[in-house]
Amino acid sequence: MFYARSLFLLISAALLSPGLLPAETPRAQHVFIVSFDQGAPAGIEKAKMPVFKTMAREGAHTWEAYTIVPSITLPSHTSMVTGVGIQKHQVDWNDQNPDKGFVKVPTIFTLAKKAGLVTAMVASKSKFQTLNQPGSLNSFLLPENPTSAAVAEAFAGMVGKLKPNLCLIHFGEPDSVGHKYGVFSPEKMKALADSDAALGVIVQSIRDAGLIDTSVIILTADHGGHDRTAEELDKMANAGVPPQPGTHGSSSPEDVTIPWVAWGAGVRKDFTITAAVVIYDTGATALWLLGVPVPESFWGRPVTSAFDK
Repeated sequence: MFYARSLFLLISAALLSPGLLPAETPRAQHVFIVSFDQGAPAGIEKAKMPVFKTMAREGAHTWEAYTIVPSITLPSHTSMVTGVGIQKHQVDWNDQNPDKGFVKVPTIFTLAKKAGLVTAMVASKSKFQTLNQPGSLNSFLLPENPTSAAVAEAFAGMVGKLKPNLCLIHFGEPDSVGHKYGVFSPEKMKALADSDAALGVIVQSIRDAGLIDTSVIILTADHGGHDRTAEELDKMANAGVPPQPGTHGSSSPEDVTIPWVAWGAGVRKDFTITAAVVIYDTGATALWLLGVPVPESFWGRPVTSAFDK
């Protein structure tokens, strides 16, 4: 009896050792995170995005999730895949900078790989190399053409062969177009619509690979955006800087409010998430769904209310 009790206590101590929360039973075999760069809820509402809106309606969603400050692409995506804020992951730059190396804290891909899972990323911006920690990804795809259609095509060519358990897909086109023409410009609305068509390709590719019934797809964004004032644009022109109407990076609601949608296996149907959701909850949710222990060091926590009990 004493031996059995001692063994039980040793096993319990191991499971609850500092640094990791206990492993969960996997709720999904595959998790696909689809990020719409500069995909604010207000822009999605205006754009023709039937695939995104149908998935939001059919699954669990909130239009009031939040990103970090500064609300810019690389720091925000780093928080998405590390589960912590910029104060901890320290990725405070927003360009491809090989001198700075890779993010120094573990990513969800590193943790998933250690658990024996298959991982992948398809991105449209070279600075995502910062997240490609050595040995963490079975496949890292960076199409030469950064359009959403090219990203979807690259994903479609990979998913059936690799069948990743965890994958991030990044659509950067809405952001580049939003900067150039304005966050609510017709060009930006078309870029969002094109990304929605690419999302349709993503979903169909997962279906064709025979993974749809065991997958959860998370739709979200890194940040929103707002248009510069005429005075700001004049100052840029006078300084010899090519004016870009669209911008982001502040703590304003336009910049920090993002969508968060879960769709697929075990997701509650037609459900509005009322719990607070922050960008670093995305990584925690992905690990939890896959049964990978969520580090106690994560600031994020799984969005459990979005899923059946």
